[in-house]
Amino acid sequence: MLRRLILWLIELGFLAYVFLFAPPLRVNLLEPVQTLLKGQIPAINPVTISLFSMIGIWLLIYSCLIFPDGRMQKLPAWAFMLGSVGTGFLSLVPYLALREPNQQFSGEKDAWLKWLDSPITGLILTGSTLFLLGFALFFGDWGAFVQVFQSDRFIHAMTLAFGILCLLFPYPTLLTDDMARRGLRNDSQLYGLVAFIPLFGPLLYLCIRPPLLMFRTKSPEYSGSGLNQ
Repeated sequence: MLRRLILWLIELGFLAYVFLFAPPLRVNLLEPVQTLLKGQIPAINPVTISLFSMIGIWLLIYSCLIFPDGRMQKLPAWAFMLGSVGTGFLSLVPYLALREPNQQFSGEKDAWLKWLDSPITGLILTGSTLFLLGFALFFGDWGAFVQVFQSDRFIHAMTLAFGILCLLFPYPTLLTDDMARRGLRNDSQLYGLVAFIPLFGPLLYLCIRPPLLMFRTKSPEYSGSGLNQ
């Protein structure tokens, strides 16, 4: 109950802050889209491009845990993840708040789950993150980004959303449940590494975690422990 209450308070607090206290929306918010429609390339700060793209990286990281978890939930995980494409973490919080803690996994993985469960996916996301980070560090105008953060509600909210995605990842039972499904229930060192290193901790976890089915078939003696029932 407390876990759910805190998650709902985070969502409501974010919305209240953005609409009541954040900087106003800029008048020419759709200018980059209008520039693209004219066949021209809009001048967008590489820091903004990288930040926007890394929120997409975060959503894929969450997908790697939520879709396998959704197999054991009554909630349609795909609907929440589809909503997150347009709303970011605002669609993730309801899933995290409404899901039931569950450390089981049953059935076969389809092609989508196999891709999300593969360490290759983690490597691709890690490489993409490093590229985006380098793009922002070497080509971005950080001074201009700070000014936009202080004056543009969209960029302001997007930056805060990135930080909230970092904070939420280890908080709900989503991560601990995923670790338990893979025989990592008691690995407190790995949990600490994933939880306290923003973004790159979760990326490392996706690269090194054991596959779901390998753990289930390799360890039938766990069938009575609640992991494979």
